[in-house]
Amino acid sequence: MSSRADGAVLSYLGLRRAVGVIGILLPFVLVAGDLTLGGDGLRDSISRYYYSPMRDVFVGSLCAVGVFLFCYRYERPDNRLANVTGTAAIAVALLPTRPDGAATTAATVVGYLHLAAATVFFAGLAWFCLVLFTRGGSGTRSKAARNLVYRVCGATIVTCLVLAALDAALVPDAVAERFHTLFWLEAVAILAFGVAWFVKGDTILKDPPTQDPAPVI
Repeated sequence: MSSRADGAVLSYLGLRRAVGVIGILLPFVLVAGDLTLGGDGLRDSISRYYYSPMRDVFVGSLCAVGVFLFCYRYERPDNRLANVTGTAAIAVALLPTRPDGAATTAATVVGYLHLAAATVFFAGLAWFCLVLFTRGGSGTRSKAARNLVYRVCGATIVTCLVLAALDAALVPDAVAERFHTLFWLEAVAILAFGVAWFVKGDTILKDPPTQDPAPVI
């Protein structure tokens, strides 16, 4: 493989790892940072950190994920989905969820746009895990193990999306706020997406190196 091709491979693997690291660390960093800076620590949802001392970390992390996804280039279906998901990530960051208490009409509309963008973002991440990352069958044990990780992560994201919708529709606000149900669902979904992308970056469960056949003497 040429040095240029090697660089391209390292580039997209590096982007996958970077996206994965952000996803894995984000919930922990937000909670720990909020506590350190005198905030509440656990909030009602990940999006509520927009109104916390960790706003810049929340916005910056999602914008970074969005930019990384825009820069991610692999096959055409991956590129298109990455563009859509990256746009949604940046929209989630820049269009805040509706604030607590009385909200203006504009803030309410922006809150609905935030919800729509978050749904697209998580749905795109689930599609990556369940469909795009599992292409190519299970030719090796490592690939089979990776596919299992991707499917578990994708199913986890979808399950969290469904439970979040049920939480919003059925769980009383007082109960949801007391137990931070939406926060935990979003945190688990983000962790699942981070793990999937981290694995896709060939960080763990890599295929064993191919060995060239011995020369015939």
